[in-house]
Amino acid sequence: MANDSLKIRITNGGLVAMGPGKAELLETIDSCGSISSAAKQMHMSYRRAWELVDVMNKCFSQPLVTSSPGGHHGGGAQLTEFGRFILKSYRDLVAKAHIAAQVELNQILSNLKEPE
Repeated sequence: MANDSLKIRITNGGLVAMGPGKAELLETIDSCGSISSAAKQMHMSYRRAWELVDVMNKCFSQPLVTSSPGGHHGGGAQLTEFGRFILKSYRDLVAKAHIAAQVELNQILSNLKEPE
C-alpha cells in the first residue's frame, strides 16, 4: 500500500491540528534542534514552518514545541514531552488506521485509473 494513499488529519475548529506534514515537521525539528534547520531540510520557508508550529501550539492544551531566540549564543527548538506524546499518539493512530482499512483501501486503490 502506498504510504500516501490514506492521510489522517486531526482538526480543531477550522484548523488542522495534526496531519502528515506537521508530524514530519515535528520529527525534523526533533532531529535538527531548530525550526530554521528543519525548514531548510524540508525545503520550506522558515516562516511557513514557524506558522505550522504556531498552529499546533495553539490547537493543543500545551505547546508541542518550545523555542529560544537565536543570536550570539544561538537559539533552537525542541519538542516538549507533551509534543513527543502527541506525535507518538498520531503515528500510532495512523498505523492502526492503515491496518484496519487495508482491505477496503486496497479494493478502492485497485480500481483507480492511472494518473494522466
